[in-house]
Amino acid sequence: MEKDKKELQVAALENGTVIDHIPSEKLFTVVSLLGLKQMENNITIGFNLNSKKLGKKGIIKVADKFFCDDEINRIAVVAPNVKLNIIRNYEVVEKREVRLPDELCGIVKCANPKCITNNEPMPTRFHVVDKENCVIKCHYCEKEQKRDEITIL
Repeated sequence: MEKDKKELQVAALENGTVIDHIPSEKLFTVVSLLGLKQMENNITIGFNLNSKKLGKKGIIKVADKFFCDDEINRIAVVAPNVKLNIIRNYEVVEKREVRLPDELCGIVKCANPKCITNNEPMPTRFHVVDKENCVIKCHYCEKEQKRDEITIL
């Protein structure tokens, strides 16, 4: 890294996960979805940081934590296209863009009050019918929901 470069806005991470390019308005939703308040790990949250791509963005750095696919899928529902960086020994060892999976299980509540998932103790299951616009369809009652109608469990 060049010495002339401006100082990083957020400190470097030895081991853990960096969730970057979170739209600022979704940052605290992502914090809540991942249960970060309950973690004892060292967590850095950057809010309204300058971004060429988004104008303003959020970033979350979690020391010594590597999220599972289910946790990452929760992020994809509210903040698609965020960047996930896995850090080991201060080096990025894996970079990926968070995308909606083909199916969401136990993550989203069905908006249909008559759906069996709202009346029986069973996990929800949705098929993603449009990844670009985040349109999902309940496996059981076939009700479709758009991103702005989705309630996360």
